Amino acid sequence: MKIANGTDIIEIRRIKKCIDRNGDKFLKRIFTDNEIRYCESRKFQKFQSYAVRFAAKEAVYKALSDYIDFEYSWRDFEVQNNALGKPKIKLNFQIANLESIEISLSHCKEYAIANVVAIYKEN
Repeated sequence: MKIANGTDIIEIRRIKKCIDRNGDKFLKRIFTDNEIRYCESRKFQKFQSYAVRFAAKEAVYKALSDYIDFEYSWRDFEVQNNALGKPKIKLNFQIANLESIEISLSHCKEYAIANVVAIYKEN
């Protein structure tokens, strides 16, 4: 078994500034329709929700980058929540030997952070 880790932290105001400046053009380039619906439903915490999902996509890429042999899109990684609200990652592609991906997300007023652990079967 091989374990790969990815972590990312971002200032929420940077994401807010990108959204304020570029609107739907930015949102549609980075986030899936499901992610946009979820974040917009968060009303008072929508920028935290966007920022933590952006950090998650960065962290996922860091954990998977040794195994991605093609040009990916931000929308190829989707952050979802299970019935209890626990975040999970949906990939729109397959990676050989990838057994599972675990993710943890957190944010406060100023920062959002994501940590991803990818577990691979050894050849």
